[in-house]
Amino acid sequence: MARTSDISNEVVLKDQMGREVRLPRRPQRIVSLVPSITEYLLDLGLGEKVVGRTKFCVHPRKRVAQIPGVGGTKDFKIDRIHNLQPDLIIGNREENVESGIKELARSYPVWMSDIESIDQNFEMMQALGDITGKSDEAQSWIERVRLNFSKHHCQYSGKVLYLIWRRPYMVAGKGTFINAVLEYLGFENIVLQKRYPQIDDYILETLAADKVFLSSEPFPFKETHVQEFKKLFPNALTKLVDGEAFSWYGSRLAKVNFDL
Repeated sequence: MARTSDISNEVVLKDQMGREVRLPRRPQRIVSLVPSITEYLLDLGLGEKVVGRTKFCVHPRKRVAQIPGVGGTKDFKIDRIHNLQPDLIIGNREENVESGIKELARSYPVWMSDIESIDQNFEMMQALGDITGKSDEAQSWIERVRLNFSKHHCQYSGKVLYLIWRRPYMVAGKGTFINAVLEYLGFENIVLQKRYPQIDDYILETLAADKVFLSSEPFPFKETHVQEFKKLFPNALTKLVDGEAFSWYGSRLAKVNFDL
């Protein structure tokens, strides 16, 4: 991935989806369609240059409250983005709708992230640091993430079922950043399907898990749901977990603490 720490003339680089992105100059007006990346951009010191964000961009709360909203991650409002006149839009393959991204890319440079591993997270962090003239700050945050994560490497064990949605039940499978974090911590994800498969009740009951994690997002699992799953998995430890710790890549990973 090309480094762009000295952008002065037009630069052509590839994003994490292998798409060519043309940057005529250092970005000055950035719209982020990815909550965790919005937080990362602000942590890099780019608060004045982030001019648009989604309604799910909530960290850091006081600072994002001052940034105009453009809708959701999947139903962002094209007209609002046009009004902001961005010179860079940052999206994500998993979080954003392809048709909307293609429409935006006809008018603006759109850099797409695609993160399924810890290393791809670091690639994203460094690339966006280079693009925005914050290479040193990016390296500093990468080291902070490495340090925090190293404290938890292979700290745990056991077969895990990670729930992201209820009715229908949906779980985190292979080829997801959640799976990468689980494996880094030492867990074995018992879901062999890729992405986020839906699992019927009768199949759910046949799974043998040592631990069942109920994520705080995108479905907001609560204590009442813990009791529900304890009935389904009487021999497993069922626990509410912080979804941001498992699915928010970027600088958030330097701030999380795993207590599982």
